[in-house]
Amino acid sequence: MADRSTLPQIDGMQVFQPATTRSVSRLSVVTGVTIGLLLVGLGVVLAYLALATPFSQAFIPEPRSSGIRVVVGVIGWTLLIVAPATAAIAGVAWLAGVAERTSMLRTRPHPVVGLSRVLGSDYAAATNVRLPDGRIVSEIIVGPHGIAVFEPAPPAALIRVEAGRWELRVGKDRWVPLESPLERTVRSADRVRHWLTAEDRGFVVRVHAAVVSSDDLIKRTANCAVVTRETIPAYLNSLPVQRGFTPERRAQVVELLRSVV
Repeated sequence: MADRSTLPQIDGMQVFQPATTRSVSRLSVVTGVTIGLLLVGLGVVLAYLALATPFSQAFIPEPRSSGIRVVVGVIGWTLLIVAPATAAIAGVAWLAGVAERTSMLRTRPHPVVGLSRVLGSDYAAATNVRLPDGRIVSEIIVGPHGIAVFEPAPPAALIRVEAGRWELRVGKDRWVPLESPLERTVRSADRVRHWLTAEDRGFVVRVHAAVVSSDDLIKRTANCAVVTRETIPAYLNSLPVQRGFTPERRAQVVELLRSVV
């Protein structure tokens, strides 16, 4: 299970994000960089031997040399030409791999983090929540309204509706079936509702569903709202307050979310 990463807020909303399951040590980075530099250095040394020293002349066949001597000379010259470039390329590729792995391990803050101070300390959010059934819910925000489940829709350029069916573009002219973002979000909300019910905490929490998108193709329904990232605070404020969802009960739900992120 991934380590939990909590972004503490002084006056704003707490946000719980899963931290990366991989870690990189300074020793592994230093080792990778050292190997890469050694390979590049080896390439430079071999190139120097081949071009700037008499070493290469040892592989020049003398007149009337035997066939074996000629073959050895050809192999030697081939190695002198190929080996420096091979070592240098391998070293550069090694260094690039170290840089790529290191950059991939950096945890990027989720967009919901930007709402932390706007919403205030009455709210708490969790991202990439793994439910007991294995389903991942993109965003959950707990507040006086109960719980709001948010699922981002794919970019507008990648989705379309043909004959009532949603499709996702996966190539220049290739489209594959796609679950409706609205239906997907409603199902995520239902899974969250069932999960909380199974916990049997003695109270019922209202669960709302909303798709995060600015695409006019996606229209709100009776069961699912459509909001942009900027209008999430206004949407939450528009939801009716659940009177029985006291701060103590909210704290219980927040702790439950914390345990699965």
